[in-house]
Amino acid sequence: MERLQAYKFELMPTGEQARKMRRFAGACRFVYNKALALQQERYTAGEKKLGYPGLCKLLTRWRNSAQTPWLADAPVHPSQQALKDLERAYTNFFEKRADFPRFKRKGIGDSHRFPDPKQIKLEQGNSRLFLPKLGYIRYRNSRPVLGEVRNVTVSQSSGKWFASIQTRREVDVPLPTATTAIGIDVGIARFATLSDGSHVAALNSFKTHEQRLARYQRRMARKKKFSRNWKKAKARVQKIHTDIANARKDLLHKTSATISKNHALVCIEDLQVLNMGKSATGTLEAPGKNVRAKAGLNKSILDQGWREFRRQLEYKTAWSGGMLLAVPAHNTSRTCPCCAHVAKENRKTQARFACVSCGYENHADVVGAINILERGQRSLACADSSPEVRASWQEPVEATTLSIT
Repeated sequence: MERLQAYKFELMPTGEQARKMRRFAGACRFVYNKALALQQERYTAGEKKLGYPGLCKLLTRWRNSAQTPWLADAPVHPSQQALKDLERAYTNFFEKRADFPRFKRKGIGDSHRFPDPKQIKLEQGNSRLFLPKLGYIRYRNSRPVLGEVRNVTVSQSSGKWFASIQTRREVDVPLPTATTAIGIDVGIARFATLSDGSHVAALNSFKTHEQRLARYQRRMARKKKFSRNWKKAKARVQKIHTDIANARKDLLHKTSATISKNHALVCIEDLQVLNMGKSATGTLEAPGKNVRAKAGLNKSILDQGWREFRRQLEYKTAWSGGMLLAVPAHNTSRTCPCCAHVAKENRKTQARFACVSCGYENHADVVGAINILERGQRSLACADSSPEVRASWQEPVEATTLSIT
């Protein structure tokens, strides 16, 4: 089996290398935005969208133009990868997986990717990485990199530079060491409730730092834009955002790793998180109801990271030889696991479940997890081919996780 895996390390560049990386990221951002503006102009004029080969021809013209001579100073492959990213963004939009591509802003998601492994040299013994036009860069060697290096993505976050090294290697087809199955019900009061009765407490990382973040954002708003004090205040705000994201990632990785190692079959709800987090404001003709309450609920939903949790479970269960099943989520917390009676009255409160037919009582989230596990086992046993039930081994996994041949 072929495994694609990414290793992320913090870089320790010199001052000159950091300036070059900022220029390279700026060149990629410029190419992406210029190509997006061109595509929008062609659409307005009724012309057909240019494909990746056509955009690459224009990129050569832009690099040789007297108006943008600085584009030639940046390596060409990262600029071509920016055009590939735009092409992928359009594909995701047309296949209704994402919104329409938006222009990139300076300082948000600054990155560039080196796709040619022949131009990359990784010396783990010396803790340094060679990249085109940057030379050897020191990095914090926290763990060994396994496999053949395929590409490197350099990104900036909170004033620090990171390198994500993607590798490819052949591994034996994993056999699950665990033999148990588990159902997972995700929520807000409890991050994840398992069908065996255990649960993972919600971290609520954003809610924990929300007041401190608002305080520093107000301080930043009172500073003159782009002044030194404004840049210092902005760095503090970015640091808080980074702490929030890192705490959430830590919980998601630890929880998904524990579940995938201890269970051969993992069943979860097929939640449409993007739709659940949409605003309820409505329009002037049809204004929404309970907009403030829905906004608070949306904030809590996005604070949990349910979609990222599912993505991590997908590749980690595959790496351990297990399987992930996503089942329909309707009425999982209103169905009695004993008599299968479905009623709204079964769920007395947010946490209490009491069947009005047979009298069965339990925590509502535990009942939901039990029903999720039962649906997953039933669909697996009956070989249900319905599009509502999808296995992780039937879906393409993102490039940073797993590829099976």
